[in-house]
Amino acid sequence: MTVGIALRSALGETYRSSLRLLVLNSALSATLAAAAVLVSAFPLVLFVAPLIAGPVVAALVHCTVKLVREETFGFDDAFEGLRRHWRRGLALGGLFGAGLLLGVLSVAFYLSSAHRIWPLAALAIYLLALFSLVVLLAWPLAIDSPERPLLDALRDAALLLFRSPTRLLTFGAALLAVNLLGAVAVLPLLMLTIAYSFLAAAHVALPEPTHEEVTTWQA
Repeated sequence: MTVGIALRSALGETYRSSLRLLVLNSALSATLAAAAVLVSAFPLVLFVAPLIAGPVVAALVHCTVKLVREETFGFDDAFEGLRRHWRRGLALGGLFGAGLLLGVLSVAFYLSSAHRIWPLAALAIYLLALFSLVVLLAWPLAIDSPERPLLDALRDAALLLFRSPTRLLTFGAALLAVNLLGAVAVLPLLMLTIAYSFLAAAHVALPEPTHEEVTTWQA
């Protein structure tokens, strides 16, 4: 699926399920805010907040995968996703938090007045962006196939990136712009940027259904 089709499909699904996605997106944002309040020490919060929010993200991604696969979901699916995938949520949330913490500390170190090593700072930012994109793509893969090891989802996400780097870097840049717009507008909940990002990632990462699967879902 092309980047444009994935982004447009996610936009349509976000619009059609906006109220339910708004509730889930708000729950995730509230969890992140609570974690930031509990652990106010920067930069430790960069690790703790994604770790704590991981199970809630797993519930949200479970719903986005169901929306992509079956074109609908209910709030009961969110609780089912939380029950089934909370451990994977903790693992992926902790992994992303650790990478985010390491990346931010590296960039701050190379940009500090004592060092000012601009090429290494740029490299650290680039690697952090690649890492974030791999984790984003791994989420729907891990939730869609819970019987597979988590490392397989991460490997498959990395292979997707390295097979089509230009396409997926363009995709990542588009999602970054969407989320930055939401942050600048101070309306991230209303704009549903997090839910939209996971919907778009599911369209990019998950294999398109076969005719047999489509017939089964519509039956």
